[in-house]
Amino acid sequence: GLEFWCLGKLFSFVKYVYIYIFFLYLAVNLSVLTTACSSHYGNVIEEFCLAKFKLDMEVLDQRQWCSWEDTVESYGELTNCTFLVALKMNCFWPNRMVDEFFIRVHRHYFHDCSMSGRLLHDPPNRILGPFIVVPILVTLLMTALVVWRSKRSEGIV
Repeated sequence: GLEFWCLGKLFSFVKYVYIYIFFLYLAVNLSVLTTACSSHYGNVIEEFCLAKFKLDMEVLDQRQWCSWEDTVESYGELTNCTFLVALKMNCFWPNRMVDEFFIRVHRHYFHDCSMSGRLLHDPPNRILGPFIVVPILVTLLMTALVVWRSKRSEGIV
């Protein structure tokens, strides 16, 4: 019985050592894969993808940068470019470098834009006018009604 107990413990120990070595091997290979990706991926998307996006944005007037209708095509091409480069370089997508890349792009090109992506401006006067005139008229009408009722009730006591 003691020999079987010792053999069982030995096999259990060997099994855990193999599992540990397997996970260590996996961790080393994944870290090599991600460092190999990150060493060149950032440079490629900066030089290749961002260069095209910069040219597209230079064509637009800076006031149009916040207009989603004017920038959606260029922005979509930029996104697709980062994806295709990641695919060719066997990198995960999205990844930390893509996130940082797009944060830099947004800080440079879209920092003055509203959250909806549209330029903020007043609505046309035909829409804005009633929202201004109606409350003023209601206020004047209510004031006149209160004054009229108060004068009318003074005679009735």
